[in-house]
Amino acid sequence: MPIPEDVTGEEIDKDVRQELQSLPKGLADDVAKNLVMIARLIDEDPEQAYGYAKVALRLASRVAAVREAAGFAAYANQKYGEALAEFRAARRMSGGVELWPVMADCERGLGRPEKALDMAGAPETHKLDKAGQVEMRLVAAGARRDMGQLDAAIVTLQSPELASNAVQPWTARLRYAYADALLAAGREDEAREWFAKAVESDKDGSTDASDRLAELDGVEFVDALAADAADDDVPVEREDDEARTSADGDRDGAVDGVVDGRERDED
Repeated sequence: MPIPEDVTGEEIDKDVRQELQSLPKGLADDVAKNLVMIARLIDEDPEQAYGYAKVALRLASRVAAVREAAGFAAYANQKYGEALAEFRAARRMSGGVELWPVMADCERGLGRPEKALDMAGAPETHKLDKAGQVEMRLVAAGARRDMGQLDAAIVTLQSPELASNAVQPWTARLRYAYADALLAAGREDEAREWFAKAVESDKDGSTDASDRLAELDGVEFVDALAADAADDDVPVEREDDEARTSADGDRDGAVDGVVDGRERDED
């Protein structure tokens, strides 16, 4: 697959670069460039990223970082069985536990939430850093929801990390998951409170908490371009009446609180 000229391979993490030193120089550079492309594309074009992962695997399947990257590319394409196999291989090679939560989430993707819960209670979970433990908690709560155990999912998410006022990289997602679980359980007022807290901590827009909050408030966003196009079709003699109707609608909308549709994130 083509590699853009601006990709040198030097962009990869220094630890990964060190792993690649076991390969001949030219091969290491080629693998590094493919890893860079995976990282670049995995969010915006996961299918393309998956293609580069396949190339990297053909070049260096015995490098843990390559197996891990291939796992994430497969995961992004919802190829959970393949992703799990790659993550297991990477873990065997590296001996680390960092992939434990995403491996458990693959079990969920394969329709095995009970297995994900077993992994949440395994000794490996206690070896995770704080971020990994929060991730494992999110996966376990998702597994509970998969099994229809909403109250158990809510309890699973209740933790010192959830209660803390400090904002960490995981805070927005944790609060969002808690709000979503509360809403699923019919506890709308509490859900609204936690969606609002998720909005406060979501500085980079990693969730759609603001849309979910607006939805609960009954707000509906109007496409301004569509509205302008509709106005252009209004006959000239009716412009004054339409303007009054619009003004009345705006006022009623403000009183009733009317905004828009959301694009929901996965749990």
